Amino acid sequence: MRYRALTAIALFGIGAASLAYGEERPVALAPGPGLDAMANCAACHSLDYIRINAPFMTRKAWEAEVAKMITVFGAPIDPADAKTIADYLTRNYGKPD
Repeated sequence: MRYRALTAIALFGIGAASLAYGEERPVALAPGPGLDAMANCAACHSLDYIRINAPFMTRKAWEAEVAKMITVFGAPIDPADAKTIADYLTRNYGKPD
């Protein structure tokens, strides 16, 4: 009896995990200049963060976020790409100042 309960729990866990994994879809960002530079961001984290934060982010906030990724988290992004990323995010996901 105990073996059946453990088997059922294990199968349920595997099923739930596979459903959660199966639901993950790649994030499609807005096309446009600078989109290719977003690969710098996707190398470390989900691009969902862009959409989640977009309603609150001005140009200054996006610039600060990119700077934080470089200085605090050590993202290997060169200054030209950092500007391109901030420009792209502001243009496509920025809130007016």
